[in-house]
Amino acid sequence: MAERNFLEPVFIDAFDLDDAWFQCLAAILGKGHVYTITRGSYQGQKRLEFDFVTVRVKNPAHQIIPIIPEGMSIPAPTDMDYINGYLSYLLTGQKTDTEDYTYGERLVEPKARIKEKVNGTEMVKEIPLDCNQVEEVIKMYKEKGHGTNQATMEIGMPSDLKLEDPPCLRIIDTRVRYGKLHFILYFRSWDLWGGFPSNLGGLQLVKKYMADEIGVGDGEIIAVSKGLHLYDYSWELAKLRTNKLDLVIH
Repeated sequence: MAERNFLEPVFIDAFDLDDAWFQCLAAILGKGHVYTITRGSYQGQKRLEFDFVTVRVKNPAHQIIPIIPEGMSIPAPTDMDYINGYLSYLLTGQKTDTEDYTYGERLVEPKARIKEKVNGTEMVKEIPLDCNQVEEVIKMYKEKGHGTNQATMEIGMPSDLKLEDPPCLRIIDTRVRYGKLHFILYFRSWDLWGGFPSNLGGLQLVKKYMADEIGVGDGEIIAVSKGLHLYDYSWELAKLRTNKLDLVIH
């Protein structure tokens, strides 16, 4: 791949989620930047990553999970059982003792965490923020109408910079226009092979739930990221799926 002097934004215009996944795989193999991870998940491994990408999905409800053609020896990156389970993860605040957060907790039961010393022992105190963002956005649209730019749900917090694994999804912005609810998403980092189809599948189900509650149609998803990537262990799978077996990734 040629040396670059400027970032290369990429725009993907897809019909459904299966189409979006395939187009992203094909595009990243030609336009991705290879680098070694110096901090974060899989430190020391190589990643192939877009400089910046915008993915528009016009009809995300049409085909939610990727279709693997018959005869291809490729494991499916996700399935509807997993995505239906992921929906519960997104709409409840349940979290294990080993988790710093979940997307669901940040959406429906957000808490601020502060460290304090009790009898010489450092403890973490949780302060509930009393804001179910999903229900508040639904309420806003139903009670105040559709002419607003304030219906934004936030995942990220400033203190996430101190976490070992901060959230990848940061913002779920929403818009009701032309009679439909649309999601505009920002991912700081995003695994294209497995994370992309599972994340968007689950978020599509959340969008459908919210649209039904608001009383509007189910609209588009537009996702942007400066960190949509493939780890090196999935490069050959991506080449196989897109019939680019002869492509050499540097």
